[in-house]
Amino acid sequence: MSGMSLEQDNVNPGKQASQDKSTVVELRQYTLHPGQRDALVDLFEREFIETQEAVGMRVLGQFRDARDPNRFVWLRGFADMPSRAGALQSFYGGPAWQKHRNAANATMVDSDNVLLLRPVDEQSGVPVRTERPPVDTLQRASSHVMATIYLLEAPVDQRFLQFFERRVRPIMVETGAEPIARYQTEYAANNFPALPVREGEHAFVWLACFADAGACDRHVRRLEDSKLWHEQVEPELAELLASAPQVLRLEPTSRSTLG
Repeated sequence: MSGMSLEQDNVNPGKQASQDKSTVVELRQYTLHPGQRDALVDLFEREFIETQEAVGMRVLGQFRDARDPNRFVWLRGFADMPSRAGALQSFYGGPAWQKHRNAANATMVDSDNVLLLRPVDEQSGVPVRTERPPVDTLQRASSHVMATIYLLEAPVDQRFLQFFERRVRPIMVETGAEPIARYQTEYAANNFPALPVREGEHAFVWLACFADAGACDRHVRRLEDSKLWHEQVEPELAELLASAPQVLRLEPTSRSTLG
């Protein structure tokens, strides 16, 4: 186990960023054709960030999946559900998407893996920088973001939130993965049916940010070495889950404000 302090391993974006106030968030996972991810990232960062935000959305972060070269992941926020419908209609009916949609769609195998979420409380939205790197930015961030998706047997309730805060979170903090945001399923009907979302699931999603890939690796090793996690907390968590957790290790793109 590394002797580096957890303060060095973990990134606290809250010290550099404001908290996002979106009450509705989409976690979007795209499966791409082999070799097409960089083409989509380049197109997305050049044509689809400012044009979405101009009609009332917030592009919260966009990422390459560190373990799947054919996966692109991003987060998009909205003030509320009614504004979501209007913003999506404006963007997908607008000139930027109409001009570039064929090029974007040509990179994709599937874009329907979308969780519709809301923050678990007013303090749990993702922290984001208010200033974004310019369009011609080439340098990639060294940081990593980990997104953990728990699909539960039942909707998130106060009992589960207390379990997470009292049992799961302390171990994650101790091993270097302090949660920076927490979301749960938004059960409102999808008010833009042209873009499907996953339905019939009870999701709880939490995010952690790391200084680099090595810090993320150290967290994983510390968690693997934790007897408390494996003998007490993990079995209790497993009883609440409908399936095994999905853990995404994400590399922020050059213009991502998260990470």
